[in-house]
Amino acid sequence: MGKTVRVKWLEKLQFVGIDATKHSVVMSAPDEENGIGMSPGQLLLVSLGGCTAYDVVNILTKKRQRLTGLEVEVTGEQNPEPPWAYTHIHLTYRLRGRGLDEKSVQDAIELSKNKYCSVGATLAAGTEITYNYVIEEDER
Repeated sequence: MGKTVRVKWLEKLQFVGIDATKHSVVMSAPDEENGIGMSPGQLLLVSLGGCTAYDVVNILTKKRQRLTGLEVEVTGEQNPEPPWAYTHIHLTYRLRGRGLDEKSVQDAIELSKNKYCSVGATLAAGTEITYNYVIEEDER
């Protein structure tokens, strides 16, 4: 099942990425002259966070958990020399809900990590990926 995406150069060091369904994201160098979009390296971390967040919400919803909020913070450590490959990525899941079951949360994260998240599976081949999670009770 192949997917084709495109990256088009706009000007200077600014690009637009277009996925197979014609959704787009702007990428650029992070300097003042070009900084209108995300850096491609950080976009990789955002992709991992988005992929696993999708899985965790989907799994917890199917388990009838009362999730009211989720934020995934993704921190990447890179080699100091080109090509600056990520050597370690850590994810912190901050979940909010009403009576969330800790085992269900851990199972959802593990299923994302080990079975469903294509971005994580691709990165895990050459990068150590770790995680922790924090569950907060939603008092509303």
